[in-house]
Amino acid sequence: MFTHVDQPLVYAQTLLTHFMHLAQAPDHEALVGGFVQGVAGLSGCELVQLYVLDATHTRLGLSAQYLNGHAHTREGQSVPADYNGEQLLQFALCQNRVVCLSDLNTRLHELSFLPTGVVWNALLCVPLLNQKQAVEGVLLCASQRQQDLNGFAESLAQLGSFVLGQLHVQHALRLSSGDVPAPLVSEPRVSGYGLIGESPVMRETYSLISKVLHSPYTVLLLGETGSGKEVVARAIHDYGPRRSKPFIVQNCAAFPENLLESELFGFRKGAFTGADCDRRGLFDAANGGTLLLDEIGDMPLSLQAKLLRVLQEGEIRPLGSNDTHTIDVRIIAATHRDLAVLVSEGKFREDLYYRLAQFPIELPPLRLREGDILVLARHFAKKACAFLRRDVLHWSQAALDHLAAYPFPGNVRELKGLVERAVLLCEGRELMPEHFARRADLALEGSSLSLRERLEQVERSWVLDCLRKNDGNQTLAARELGLPRRTLLYRMERLNVQVGERDG
Repeated sequence: MFTHVDQPLVYAQTLLTHFMHLAQAPDHEALVGGFVQGVAGLSGCELVQLYVLDATHTRLGLSAQYLNGHAHTREGQSVPADYNGEQLLQFALCQNRVVCLSDLNTRLHELSFLPTGVVWNALLCVPLLNQKQAVEGVLLCASQRQQDLNGFAESLAQLGSFVLGQLHVQHALRLSSGDVPAPLVSEPRVSGYGLIGESPVMRETYSLISKVLHSPYTVLLLGETGSGKEVVARAIHDYGPRRSKPFIVQNCAAFPENLLESELFGFRKGAFTGADCDRRGLFDAANGGTLLLDEIGDMPLSLQAKLLRVLQEGEIRPLGSNDTHTIDVRIIAATHRDLAVLVSEGKFREDLYYRLAQFPIELPPLRLREGDILVLARHFAKKACAFLRRDVLHWSQAALDHLAAYPFPGNVRELKGLVERAVLLCEGRELMPEHFARRADLALEGSSLSLRERLEQVERSWVLDCLRKNDGNQTLAARELGLPRRTLLYRMERLNVQVGERDG
């Protein structure tokens, strides 16, 4: 473990001392503050950041930071726990892999999470595992010097995992003493696989999940945008036999054809201009686990043929290679589009469609989930309050009636965003209808547009609004929307949003 650090015996003794001091930390601030300060001393880095997943595992929050010789605990600053935004952090988090860069290139990497005004030349991102061997946080170290920090990764990962365990112990002790309220987590029924909802259509969905959970069949998730397809895919992975292996998500609409192929299959050195080294694709990264191909209906036809071979033969061939190798990956496909219609139009391969649709699961839109809107709303509100470390908010009957009457064209995703925004806006102790007014106004009552057209109109309005707020800066707008810049550009083209457009 210490073969790649200077003076390994001294380093090991110092590391042991930090374990002892952190074990005696009296509270949260002392624990996380002492941790980032200790890591700075061990690694010699000028910057150390500790990111921890929230209770919902949907947000990655900055818990503590060491900078300019001082440690600070920081709550509330967070990024989505997926591939959007800060790519290096998300890569370490979602793929459980150490990221070590000894020569940072600001032109290649998004580094908005690093303090400005300083030139950072080396970076280390280490995923931190909890007792269940699931990634629960990320440790980031950055140095102004060009240096290889990879030798610190294993020992710092163990120290960070120890700190995560101590955080859970401290939280349990506070609960037992009555110092903090009970965890604001809605306990789903066992048959719900961690999903929230008791409507008849959701109980039917739970039944379908139970039948396919331990089978090798390819699952096709169908449903409107925001209906929870990725959540269901993760539930199939987390409650199935592959739970200890990687779960990787790739949006097939987020990349041009050539980039998507290299992203999925990987490439060999010299395969194309700029391929200066071998790189594993997502099929290899997900080996033994699950790969979710989101928006499969937008996959180019040429790639569909290659995907079919993967499904049939279990083999892949990276770009630039003459050799194939076998993989063991469970593929789950998801789309909001009608694949049967795409097949009839010649836009989707018929043989691939029947291969993917071995076991289709159609997720119901939120408007058909009787009673679930209010259950989910209360759940999201509790999660938001817990994340913001504020007391649980009460619901006025008027606010509940307001939500129940809204059709939610954006489904669960829209509801979650709406509730989180309302919690932020609420300065009192009770949620009122006015806290939900902005997005509710987006309902196009009396319109003759189809649901798809309504959703696109709402999406277009949001994109334009973000572009206007950021004076047309596409990078800033993409960051605010929680999208990679290239995905924003794709959606702008699809929605016919012109640069410089000012009205919707």
